[in-house]
Amino acid sequence: MRVLIIDCEGTALDLALRTRTAGHQVRWWVRPRRDGQRRCCGDGIIERIGDFVEVQRKWLDWADLVIETDNVAYTEMLDQYRARGYPIFGPSHEAAQLEIDRASGQRALRAAGIPILPAQEFHDYDAALDYVRAHVKKGRGFVSKPSGNSRVSEDKSNSYVSDDAGDMQYMLQRWKENPKYRASARDGGFILQDKVSGCEMAVGGWYVHPTGWVGPWCENWEYKKLMDGDLGVNVGEQGTLARYVERSKLAKLWLEPLTPLLKRLQYTGYVDVNGAVQACCGGKTWPFELTVRLGWPITHNQVALHQGDPVQWMKDGLEGRDTLNAQINLCSVSVVISIPDYPYGRFTQKEVCGIPIYGGIDRDRHHLCEVQLAEQVPTQVGDRLTHIPGLVSAGDYIAVAVGVGSTITAARQSAYAAVRALRMPNNPQYRLDIGRARLVDQLKDLQDHGFATGLSY
Repeated sequence: MRVLIIDCEGTALDLALRTRTAGHQVRWWVRPRRDGQRRCCGDGIIERIGDFVEVQRKWLDWADLVIETDNVAYTEMLDQYRARGYPIFGPSHEAAQLEIDRASGQRALRAAGIPILPAQEFHDYDAALDYVRAHVKKGRGFVSKPSGNSRVSEDKSNSYVSDDAGDMQYMLQRWKENPKYRASARDGGFILQDKVSGCEMAVGGWYVHPTGWVGPWCENWEYKKLMDGDLGVNVGEQGTLARYVERSKLAKLWLEPLTPLLKRLQYTGYVDVNGAVQACCGGKTWPFELTVRLGWPITHNQVALHQGDPVQWMKDGLEGRDTLNAQINLCSVSVVISIPDYPYGRFTQKEVCGIPIYGGIDRDRHHLCEVQLAEQVPTQVGDRLTHIPGLVSAGDYIAVAVGVGSTITAARQSAYAAVRALRMPNNPQYRLDIGRARLVDQLKDLQDHGFATGLSY
């Protein structure tokens, strides 16, 4: 099969390599960085497309399967081809708005009969400041989330979870003074949600038009902060615990009600709803947001649990057949391995290419990301120093280590053994508590209310 991967952020090197190993022909387009510079990931490792004009002129017609890695670019262009029957695995532009335009996503959840948190959409910070001042209440916090298709919403820089009205007001005032954020608010808007305490959990599934839901449900727990203990800056996803299950109480509440909408949109790809279960309120559930695209690094968790060909099931789903074979009830733990200035590299523009990666690469557990091949890497072999071809960094998001096991502890041990096997000058950075942290205390509460059944340490 001929597979074209259209990659928005340079995240799909591992998927491209595994697809090639399975015997398929692969071509990979990677969108340039925001400053217009070409990304180096995959150089010397896999064949890349150098000019996007060639994607439209040649490679879309060449491909038996087209895979979109994200929903922040190219959706409108690909919709023209999707309408003509091209085999595209990924969200349409309309479907992407369920995530990018958060207010639209909240309306979709409510229309499906799913209870949502009180929220208000804003397009200027003065109105939001007035709203917070008018809704001060002891014990009440707020969550700010960008909305709309803008650079700020794409990198989620102005997402924030406040403890009370005071720190929310401070952050809104700070953003108000930033011209970039004011422009983003005018163009795309942002929402303020009520903050709720509870056990955070997500569930996802693969909906592939025209087949419908394929494979089992994917229950997962994201670790969004940079540092252990859920401290530090929100990076989106620093690691994930995931497992496939045949039956999921959360899927019945959050995913199955979305089926008519996904069918109408002729959606194709991964759908995930993240939210909270309130043990203090009898297990009441609140969805926070929709993800309608491949997730990173959870895609690596899922690939590790899939059996057989990594992409043939996508093509089959587009043709009306459910052939996704996933291991059920096994735990998968992913750990993001990065180097400074991550997660601020897009601002500092520090040169991070060419840093050697030492240690044996385990293709089962090391999922390569911003990596390239260099011809002359200083390497010690026994008592001798030499220069040989080897892997080096092509950015600050180096790899994702993934471990699989029958329990959370077994999956963690496998993942962190893979992390320790990878060495770089100045040491890479990663969290030590993926699969633990808050979940240690919350798992019993979840299971007492019928969620995460069978999951154990």
